[in-house]
Amino acid sequence: MASSALTVGPDTSLSQYLQEIRKYPLLTPEEETSLSRRWRDNGDVKAAHKLVTSHLRLVAKIALGYRGYGLPLNELISEGNVGMMQAVRRFDPERGFRLATYAMWWIRAAIQEYILHSWSLVKIGTTSAQKKLFFNLRRLKGQMKAIDEGDLQPEQVDAIAKALGVPEDDVINMNRRLASGDHSLNAPLRADADGEWQDWLVDDAESQEDTLAEHEEFSDRKALLVNAMSALNEREKRIFEERRLKDDPKTLEELAQHYGVSRERVRQIETRAFEKVQAHMKAEIEERRGAAA
Repeated sequence: MASSALTVGPDTSLSQYLQEIRKYPLLTPEEETSLSRRWRDNGDVKAAHKLVTSHLRLVAKIALGYRGYGLPLNELISEGNVGMMQAVRRFDPERGFRLATYAMWWIRAAIQEYILHSWSLVKIGTTSAQKKLFFNLRRLKGQMKAIDEGDLQPEQVDAIAKALGVPEDDVINMNRRLASGDHSLNAPLRADADGEWQDWLVDDAESQEDTLAEHEEFSDRKALLVNAMSALNEREKRIFEERRLKDDPKTLEELAQHYGVSRERVRQIETRAFEKVQAHMKAEIEERRGAAA
């Protein structure tokens, strides 16, 4: 399924890539089913390639949703394309839903795994609080309607710092670091053109397929988390839930008083629990990918 369209080179501009993938037509349900059967039953590589390339705009759309994590967009798209190929390899056309619905999980999983493995590259820090800030800053900025702003206002910095339990300087520095790699969907493709990036993407309107895929993804990831947490003892599970899963997490001091231990001991238990859950979830994802290969 190799194709130059599946890899975005460092010297290829986003506008050039989006123009290139627009050349691949979208498939009707009948065409998609026929091609899927040809790949499944006969190993028809040309059919598989057509299935992948017809969904490259979907990959680009999903990758743009992760553009605020300080990583090159071309790399996020390339990783998403790998996920798309995995989806085509495993897709069963007889199950009654479209390939796009099935592929969304694989695309997101590939991109998220790449971000996870790239934490050290973007220097987000090593503490759990800094990692929590990294993955929650954009969400909180969105709630404050400050997603497209540069530096945050002092009151916004204060609110985010309190919500995540981190120093205000960390919020300011992380915001600037992520903003340096952020791009607006309304930015022009070229200085001499009227078109915007978003004009080259698939329709943003929620379809039944998108809604179903979002529900399936949420349910799947919830099941992954619940399964992973079964490896924790009761104290680890309680501290992990209170520190990592609650919208208003308890402080180390509150938990230290509850369990009659030091704040440092609570932090150690939290870190150990997080590592256990993370390792368990990553192992299960790798197992799924191995089965798909």
